[in-house]
Amino acid sequence: MWFVSLRDLQWRRRRFFIGVLAAGLVFALTLLMTGVSGSFGSEIRATVSAFRVDTWVVPSDVTGPFTSSHVFPASEARAIASMPVVHGAMPVLLMRTTVHTHSVRDINVVGIPPGGMVTPKLTGGRQLRTANDAVVDASLGLRLGSTLTALGHRFTVVGRTHGITYFAGVPVVFVPIAALQAGALDGAALATTVVVRGSIAAAPAGYHVLTNAAVRADLRRPIGSATQTISFINALLWLVAAGIIGSILYLQAIERSRDFAVFKATGVTTRTLLTGLAFEAVVLALAATLAAYVLAFALAPAIAMAVVISPLAYVALPVIAVLVGLVSSLVALRRAVSVDPALAFGG
Repeated sequence: MWFVSLRDLQWRRRRFFIGVLAAGLVFALTLLMTGVSGSFGSEIRATVSAFRVDTWVVPSDVTGPFTSSHVFPASEARAIASMPVVHGAMPVLLMRTTVHTHSVRDINVVGIPPGGMVTPKLTGGRQLRTANDAVVDASLGLRLGSTLTALGHRFTVVGRTHGITYFAGVPVVFVPIAALQAGALDGAALATTVVVRGSIAAAPAGYHVLTNAAVRADLRRPIGSATQTISFINALLWLVAAGIIGSILYLQAIERSRDFAVFKATGVTTRTLLTGLAFEAVVLALAATLAAYVLAFALAPAIAMAVVISPLAYVALPVIAVLVGLVSSLVALRRAVSVDPALAFGG
């Protein structure tokens, strides 16, 4: 039966090739959607880790530093820095705005003191030194030496980072906090969070302390609906793939009705028929998986957002694809079982 199934695939190779491409495209889309969803978590981890701090202090009515613009006096950082077991504290001002590069772009602006304890890892250039310096993420598309006007201030790009974004790929721009306060807050010495190295026994009155894990969870919350939507679409794509494989096998089962009649007339069991159909389904599913790897690699650069496909997704794809193929083969089996053995004798 294995040989017969293999010969059947060879005989209908054109249909098999079309099925592989169609199912492969669907599998590639599931990989890409998984990669987009994975990029949300990846960017959150990278952005929070870029600050290299232990805790974050925010007003008590704020759930996280990145999801609120509640400002308070930046001088609170000095009081927190004087607490026991605190090795350093620094005010940070987080804001959002739009800039004109090649087009209108959203950016997340992070105001930090130049030369302070927060120094993002650079892929090129240098750290902030003067009031007009800016360090931008590579996804913004600006080169070193480019100018950037944001919140009423003109900056020069002196450094670049990679992968420091949040809110689904919006680039982060680091600027001196004094320049950001001057342009956005009319010079008021305010901040939205105080980042701390070390531990805080008790937060100042009116504030509370967040760990890095709590900050990541809060930053993930606004994109929770998008993640759930992607998971739902992935489930639909698996159903589409099952339909493609099932329809191909069903058509082949219709065309092979006389073959199945001969098999049944000669005593071939239903289990053996299932084995042959399952073999075809597995071959089709695995071939579609290989096509999906190639298509996903080719299509990923065309997607505006980052695509982070984990090794687990690559390993899980053929396993799920085979399961989808096996389930789909049951449709063809039902057709094969219903064939009357008398058809083998011209009935």
